[in-house]
Amino acid sequence: MSSFKRINDSETISLPAEMQELARLIDAMQGPEKRALLTAYERVAESILRRRRILNLVQEALSQLRLDVKYLMFDLETTRRERDQFQSQLEEYDGGF
Repeated sequence: MSSFKRINDSETISLPAEMQELARLIDAMQGPEKRALLTAYERVAESILRRRRILNLVQEALSQLRLDVKYLMFDLETTRRERDQFQSQLEEYDGGF
């Protein structure tokens, strides 16, 4: 796969097995068709890798969002508890007069 310059070896390994096989077949070709197929292959491979990166970013963002929601729920519960405590203290104070 020495012909594939824009996609490095670590990225090529992460491509699906079918894409790796296609790359081997294109690399073994000769003639003018090879260049056209190589260009199309590189576009598809870049698209696959870009989608994978986007998916990873979305998964990380969702994980962070879940964590943030947990913190917000904890904060909300704490705030409600504090409000209820202050309300009962206020009622006790008002009832003393």
